Amino acid sequence: MLDNIHREITQLTPEDSFLVFDRVKDDFDFPIHFHPEYELNFIQNGKGVRRIAGDSIEEIDDIELVFVGSNLVHGWELHKCQCKKIHEITIHINYDLLDEKLLARNIFKPIKDMFEKSAHGILFSKKVSLEMAPRLIQLSKTDGIDYYLEFISILYDLASSRNQRMLSNSTTQKRDFENSSKIKKVYDYIQNNFDKKISLDEISALVNMTPVSFNRFIKKRTGKTFVIYVNSTRISQASKLLLETDLSIAEISFKCGFNNIANFNRIFKKEKNATPSEFRENFNSCIKRVL
Repeated sequence: MLDNIHREITQLTPEDSFLVFDRVKDDFDFPIHFHPEYELNFIQNGKGVRRIAGDSIEEIDDIELVFVGSNLVHGWELHKCQCKKIHEITIHINYDLLDEKLLARNIFKPIKDMFEKSAHGILFSKKVSLEMAPRLIQLSKTDGIDYYLEFISILYDLASSRNQRMLSNSTTQKRDFENSSKIKKVYDYIQNNFDKKISLDEISALVNMTPVSFNRFIKKRTGKTFVIYVNSTRISQASKLLLETDLSIAEISFKCGFNNIANFNRIFKKEKNATPSEFRENFNSCIKRVL
């Protein structure tokens, strides 16, 4: 299924740092796709548009700003939107816009962290989207060194902004945890055993912590309790199987560590705002134009 998703060839050349496209449109006629370049996408007047980012499929509000990581499958489709004047600003960013030596400097750490997190797709708050709108609009009218400096400033302000939300679970990578040997050990263990029962006592003993201390630890590092984190991992794996295989819902449920299909459906819907069947159908309808 995913083999049919379009690999977009962007207009960026090796000489370009980034390119800005500012347009008003009445439809999203480009199929879901991926590309090695990073993408910052701003949409206004888009209430009812459906956004796809990795394993996340959501209906958007009137305004949104999303940062898409390298090769993350993504796209927007009209869906329920009635507006004929959708304002879209898309910025394609070369993966080497800032080299590793520059990103290693303390001042650029927020931007470096944001680029790493973009592997999941990042949704910025509505407040930040509104604040950034005039700057993004002006950016397309700027040139020379001011063009570059203002964009770096925008990236820095976005990286430092509050209430960011990761969109996709499926692209969680081990590098997210490279600064903590304990959380990496936990991550590896859950990734290798998500299809089995994992008790709080068992996982706590793995890192020589009490269950109470461990729950505080994982909540601080991931923003989720142990049970929610394990279930999120299972739902992420289930999402991949729903999109990449023809396995039945029951088969996927058991393969991902859920021994009760009703429980699997309930947790999946809470996580994805759709039942497993709806999730698969929604994704299939999104890619039917490229099959």
